[in-house]
Amino acid sequence: MSLATLGLSPQILKALHDKGYEKSTPIQKELIPAMFGGRDIMAGAQTGTGKTAGFALPILQELNRDFKEEKHHLKAVVLVPTRELARQVHASFEAYGKYLPLKSMVLYGGSNMTAQAKRLKGGVDIVVATSGRLLEHIGQKNISLDAVKYLVLDEADTILDMGFVHEVTKILNHLPTKRQNVLISATLSGSVKRLAEQILHRPKLIEVDSMGTSASSVVQVVYPVIKELKSELLSFLIGSRNYQHVLVFVRKKQEADEVAKELNLSGLKTLVIHGDKSSGVRKRALEAFKEEKIRVLVATDIAARGLDIPTLQVVMNYDIPHVTGDYIHRIGRTGRAGVKGLAITLVSPKEEVALKDVERLMGREISREIIEGYAPKVTSQQRGARKNVNHTKKTDGAFGKKKSAKAPTKKKRKTTKRDRFKMFDEAKPKKEKKSGRGGKR
Repeated sequence: MSLATLGLSPQILKALHDKGYEKSTPIQKELIPAMFGGRDIMAGAQTGTGKTAGFALPILQELNRDFKEEKHHLKAVVLVPTRELARQVHASFEAYGKYLPLKSMVLYGGSNMTAQAKRLKGGVDIVVATSGRLLEHIGQKNISLDAVKYLVLDEADTILDMGFVHEVTKILNHLPTKRQNVLISATLSGSVKRLAEQILHRPKLIEVDSMGTSASSVVQVVYPVIKELKSELLSFLIGSRNYQHVLVFVRKKQEADEVAKELNLSGLKTLVIHGDKSSGVRKRALEAFKEEKIRVLVATDIAARGLDIPTLQVVMNYDIPHVTGDYIHRIGRTGRAGVKGLAITLVSPKEEVALKDVERLMGREISREIIEGYAPKVTSQQRGARKNVNHTKKTDGAFGKKKSAKAPTKKKRKTTKRDRFKMFDEAKPKKEKKSGRGGKR
């Protein structure tokens, strides 16, 4: 369906044309008309499906219609879980509204409070914010939510996972009762639905590309690997397959640093982003990755939320995420804008149970490939469990079958004739030894 058929203004359509957008995505076909209808909405949609435009375009159009010249009053608040996603969503509002007189700004921790307060004082129509920083500005009376007409909770499942629900509840107390609420989540789990009951009034349910139903444009592959050889296999895959633009996900911050160090030592130009890195460092690393000045970006799940890199073709999971649902968020970084993507997951023997949880979520088994020298030995019990699975492939190992690529195993030495005679001698009854003085002991 053409975007022009959704009732958008000429200014917005021109901005979309500048970005090369002509057709609407499935979530936009559902979400845009619903928002124009004024109802509260609960939508199941993951990042990469065009959901940001789905809620941003109607908000921009409606606020522009009611805009009074040179008077900027906060009318729309979009809450997001991370600073990366905040920047991304705000950039979309700026791009879609480039021909409109509306002002928008982004608020997140790590940036200068005084500078943000000064901009807020000058007037703003739309704010994209993390909940903590927004509460700080409310507490210092830098911002008023009294006139807000639209509240959007983007990636509500992540907001819950990160424990921000109490902050969201406090923000709700500062909002007017009459407003349109939009809650968007990759998964419409029980906790998300309970949050929806607290915020939404008789919502319209929209479920497009929600958790477990998406990723059709992403080829998924699992590589079983001995845990100690993960870094080596990661380097081998990137180098031997000539992957030029790779996002690597790691669960822990310390491990992310170690993986990035190993990749750099392997000659793969790599940067890392995680919660301990400052906002400036994370922003510069992300920009360098987008501009392909570096080959690999290593990130933790929280730091990578909201990353929008349309050209990204390969995502590599160094491990299975703590929260099973984060697997969908990870692989959703690739396979965007109609381009096929590849998601590779390295799985050690102890992660097999977690992998089964992911496969249950996806509703299917993920194809396995075996690389000789890296994969753990399969026991007869495991082999029996997999005998009906016909999607396992074997591929060649490291460059020229490096010795270092082989699993560290102890070889059993063959029993020689000398060993057998020794065993025979040891079995003979021993004679009593005479003492040094000639007597018996």
